[in-house]
Amino acid sequence: MAEPEMDEEFPFDINPMYEGERVRKAGMYVELGGPNSPGFELVLFEPDPEKITDGKVTLIGPDLSEMEEGGQYPYAMIYRVYGEQIEKDLEPVIERRNHEFQGYLQGYMHLNQRSEIWVRISKDALKKGLKSLSQIAKASITLFKAELPFIEKMEATYITDEAEVLKRLEEANKIYEARDLRVRDIHDEDVDEFYQCTLCQSFAPTNVCVVSPDRTALCGAMNWFDSRAAARVDPEGPNAPIPKGACIDPIGGEYTGVNEAAVKLSGGEFTAIKLHSFLERPHTSCGCFEVAGFYIPEVDGIGWVHRGSRVADTPIGLPFSSIASSVGGGKQVEGFLGIGIQYFYSPKFIQYDGGWQRVVWMASDLKERVKDAIPPEFWDKIATEEDVKNVNELRDFLRDVEHPVMTGVVRAADGVQITNGWAAPAAVAAVAEAGVARAAGAELPGGALLAAETRSPVPLAHLLQAGGGSPMTIVLKDADIRIGKIIIKKREASSRERDL
Repeated sequence: MAEPEMDEEFPFDINPMYEGERVRKAGMYVELGGPNSPGFELVLFEPDPEKITDGKVTLIGPDLSEMEEGGQYPYAMIYRVYGEQIEKDLEPVIERRNHEFQGYLQGYMHLNQRSEIWVRISKDALKKGLKSLSQIAKASITLFKAELPFIEKMEATYITDEAEVLKRLEEANKIYEARDLRVRDIHDEDVDEFYQCTLCQSFAPTNVCVVSPDRTALCGAMNWFDSRAAARVDPEGPNAPIPKGACIDPIGGEYTGVNEAAVKLSGGEFTAIKLHSFLERPHTSCGCFEVAGFYIPEVDGIGWVHRGSRVADTPIGLPFSSIASSVGGGKQVEGFLGIGIQYFYSPKFIQYDGGWQRVVWMASDLKERVKDAIPPEFWDKIATEEDVKNVNELRDFLRDVEHPVMTGVVRAADGVQITNGWAAPAAVAAVAEAGVARAAGAELPGGALLAAETRSPVPLAHLLQAGGGSPMTIVLKDADIRIGKIIIKKREASSRERDL
C-alpha cells in the first residue's frame, strides 16, 4: 500500500491490517445502511475538472454527533472523480475499491457493495476522537488518490437523510442496471481470458473469484468488462487476467486455466472449479455474494435467497445469514453456492445441474426482482415463502404444479437426463415416517428414489432435517462426511444429580 499523505491528523489508525475487522453489536455506536436501512455507494466520472473541488466533502443529514448510540441510519456515499486516464467504464472499478480502502479504517466496518452496503462504527472509534462522517470521507479520498494515482480530483457527498438517500437510490439503481446490461450480449466462448478478483481475500483467503462474461463477480459489482478495465488501469491491483486454456467441460464451464488459477489463488486448497455447476466442484463463495443458493435433497431441487431479504426462514429452516455462514469465507461446498444477482440472467445459469429446471423455491422479493430472467414456463412452478413454509409443503406444491424435478430433469444443454425424479412422493414420506434413510441410490417402495441419489455429496444437515420430527436411522455407505462446525454445550445436570 502506498503511504498516504495526510492533510490532517485522523483520530483513527489507517492500515490494511484492519481489513476484515468486524464491529459486533455490543461494541457498535451506530449502524449505517445494512439490512434495516437503505444505503448505497456510487462513483461518478466528471469529465470537466472545473466542476470538482478536490477533497471537498458535503454531508446531508445528521452527523455522528447527532445520532443516538445503537441507532440505525440510512447511508449513501457518492464520489465524483476526474482524471485524464479515467473513462466512464472505470466508475464501477473505482467504486468497488471503496470496500477495500474503508476497510483500512480502524473501528469502521464496511461490508458488501452497491445498494447492499452495511457499515458499523465502533464506540471505541468515537472515544478516540472520531466526531464526524466527514473525517471518514476525507480519509477515504486520501486513500483513493494514494492507491489509484490516475484519480486527479475527487470529492464526496455523504448522505444520512432518509428521504434524500431514497431519492438518490432510484438514480443509482438505474446506473447499476445500465452497467449490467452491457455484458449480457457477450459469452464465455467469445473471449480468450477471464479475470480474477482477490479483493475479498482479506477475510476469505481461499476464495477464487473468477469473473467471466457469463458469470459476474459474486458481489455483483464487477462484470467482465469492469474487471478487464481494472486490470488494464491497475495491473498491480486485485484484478488480473486468467487465460482460459483448454475447455475440459463446456457445459460445466471447466477450463484448464481456471483450474490452474484455483490452485494458485487458494493456496492449493482447491484444484478444480466448474463455473456453471452447483453440485459438482462449484465456484467458491466469499462473503460478499448477493444471493445464496441451497440444495434441498428431499425434492432434489435448489432454492435461492438474497442478502437483505425479508424472508425469515427458507424451506430448510435457515435464514440467509445461516446459509451464508455455511458457505462463506472462500469455501467450495457442494450443496450451497453464493452468486451475484446478474448470474440469473446468464444462459449458462447452473446449466450443468439443469438450470431453471432445478429451481424449486425463491424468496418472493428476489423472484420479483429477477422476474425478467425466469423463463415464463417456470414462473408458476417456483414456490416462495407465500406458497410453502417447509419441505413437506414444498413437495406437495411441486407435485401440484408438475415441476420437472418430480419426474426427472433432462439437461437442455445436451439432452442428458441428470435426475430420476421422485414420481411417488408418498412412498418417500412413508419411508421417512418409518425412520429409514438409505444410502445414495437406494430404491424405495413404489419405485421412488431418495433425493440423495444425485451424483454429488449432500450436506449432512439436510439429511438430518429430512424426517421432520420423526426419529431417523441414517445409513451411510462409502460416504464423504464433511464437518464445518462443531458446537459443544455443557449438559445440564438432572435434579437427581444436583441432589447428590
